[in-house]
Amino acid sequence: MTEPVTLRLPSVLADLVDGRRSIEVSPAPATVAALLDAVEADHPVVVRRIRDETGALRRFVNVYVDGDDVRHLDGLATPLPAGATVHVLPSVAGG
Repeated sequence: MTEPVTLRLPSVLADLVDGRRSIEVSPAPATVAALLDAVEADHPVVVRRIRDETGALRRFVNVYVDGDDVRHLDGLATPLPAGATVHVLPSVAGG
């Protein structure tokens, strides 16, 4: 059996998943998109905060796989190794 993939959420999204800051998905999904699809089955509202109506990442949401920004990798098609940690972080802007 492979290690699960962990989705780590910021506190602003934790309320949408019963206050949890992380969700483990097993068996490990192959890609970031597959991870979000798996989470959406139980928590559709939280995934709607991460992806827009077209399924793309929302503009002001950053997603990292083991510390690497998926926008600099393969986006939602970024592969997930077993045991990976995926962080969702809101963008910070301002002056």
